Amino acid sequence: MKRTAFMTAALMSAALACALFGSSQLAVAQSSDKDAKDKDAKKDAAAPQTTPSGKHLPQAKTQPEFDAYQTAMASTTPEATEKAGDDFAAKFPESEIKILIFKQAMRSYQSANNADKVVDLGRKSLALDPDDPEVLVDVAQALAERTRSSDLDKDQKYAEAQKYAEKSLQTVDTDLVVTPGTPQDKVDQFKGYLRSTAYGILGAIYYNKDTKADYAAAEGYLRKSIAALPSQPDPVAQLRLAIALDKQDHYSDALAEANKAVQMTKEGTVVGDTARREQSRLQTLTANSIK
Repeated sequence: MKRTAFMTAALMSAALACALFGSSQLAVAQSSDKDAKDKDAKKDAAAPQTTPSGKHLPQAKTQPEFDAYQTAMASTTPEATEKAGDDFAAKFPESEIKILIFKQAMRSYQSANNADKVVDLGRKSLALDPDDPEVLVDVAQALAERTRSSDLDKDQKYAEAQKYAEKSLQTVDTDLVVTPGTPQDKVDQFKGYLRSTAYGILGAIYYNKDTKADYAAAEGYLRKSIAALPSQPDPVAQLRLAIALDKQDHYSDALAEANKAVQMTKEGTVVGDTARREQSRLQTLTANSIK
């Protein structure tokens, strides 16, 4: 179920990010010295722009920098994009836009379900912008979903994931960089996705700690996760909510949530089959309690 959760998040994040930022993710200003007229025009285009939150858009300062950026972003594999980002950073160490290449590499590894590399590239991005809510969520997601109960450092991993998830909730309204003119409904949808994922991560962390008190905490976060994006509730969060209620002996409430998880999933999938087993168990328990 953890693998499915990570892949679901990767696909949704990529789709929403594309809708929000376009194919090149963020607007990048260029500068050139072809002639005075073009220079003045591009000087205006390169003037600092801000999102409604006041976050500065990353910008290329020279044409060679922008050309190198485009070449790097055209890489077709996660490994190639990562190497292109490292090479770009070495050539243009003061560039603002190197973070965009690292984020592209992170998303590519995310699509390839390589959680370890998502964490590596995410940390590299956070070293440049520690308040980026999108990267914070992605790293927290990868950390939480790759951690196993047998890991000797599981508490450290969960603590790091929780820190990032909580920080993303603090910065989502102030540090999300979007292209000016992006429709507000798309911005709101992406913010809702980030909040939903962050709350879902926090819920998963407490869910995986496997005590009755932790299941109660997980329930609260999972309900917030579902409420944050009601148009696209996460079936994994929905299923975990049902199980968290089950673990607290709230069988009727758990069954109601399990029924929703079944409706949201397909038989033959990991989440769908787990939801149907949970539903069957709860139907038996609630039927017996009535007798």
